[in-house]
Amino acid sequence: MAPLVKPPSEGDLLKLDLDKNYTREVVTLLSGTAYALGAVLGQFTDGANAGKYALSPDAAADPDVGNQVAAAVLIQAVDATEGDATGVVIKRGPAIVARGMLVFDASVDDTDKVAAKIAQLTTLGIVARENV
Repeated sequence: MAPLVKPPSEGDLLKLDLDKNYTREVVTLLSGTAYALGAVLGQFTDGANAGKYALSPDAAADPDVGNQVAAAVLIQAVDATEGDATGVVIKRGPAIVARGMLVFDASVDDTDKVAAKIAQLTTLGIVARENV
């Protein structure tokens, strides 16, 4: 008999969230992606997608899209492949997330780029910790 495997949950990602009414927000996720739990998101600042969120790319890889700065962490998996969808994010701290659970855009592909995204989250009060 195969072992029962539980998929990751909010509790695996989010280790501290002092005030859910302050740290969390419901946001609109840009269509075309199935977003994983722990996705590091950026918010579009202008254009047709202004106000929507998507995976935050490395600034050098995609400098014109407007969502290069990490602005939130998704705390639930959301399938937005067929159209824009809503999701709950940690938008500000104080909050602690498990670093190993964070999911980055494909362009965030080395330790320096990951460190830059984590530093952007830290400025929001969202601290990523190892082994929490």
